[in-house]
Amino acid sequence: MYRLMVALMCFISSVFAEEIGSVNTAFVFLGANHKIVIEAFDDPKVSGVSCHLSRAKTGGVKGSFGIAEDTSDASIACRQTGMIHLPQDIQSKKNDGERVFKESTSLLFKHIQVVRFYDAKRNTLIYLSYSDKLIDGSPKNSISTVQITNTLFEK
Repeated sequence: MYRLMVALMCFISSVFAEEIGSVNTAFVFLGANHKIVIEAFDDPKVSGVSCHLSRAKTGGVKGSFGIAEDTSDASIACRQTGMIHLPQDIQSKKNDGERVFKESTSLLFKHIQVVRFYDAKRNTLIYLSYSDKLIDGSPKNSISTVQITNTLFEK
């Protein structure tokens, strides 16, 4: 039951982010303007870590109806916002990463994703944001690291 609740919590937080604000970047005559949106989400498994993601959002008529394809540009910044509680499965996991956030950026197939890695040697969490649709040969990406100083290690 506990694992089901954790999985559901991961799913919910990987689907929803809180929009903090946005700035218009280009006027569009019909429909919403093009803009950069800043969203915040908390790591679903590591309490005490929050991330802020900025990304481009396409406006116009297609953007207003949610069918425009957003660009792959995104940036991420993650910080320690409280006492970090590092679960055992993260400490012992192979470094394949674990998805902590995913949001659609087009009607089909394109998403912005955030994957968490743990660098045990440096006691650091690494968050990688990237687009999962290849644009001109390689996906755009950005990383942020959180040095773990105040930590509760789960046994």
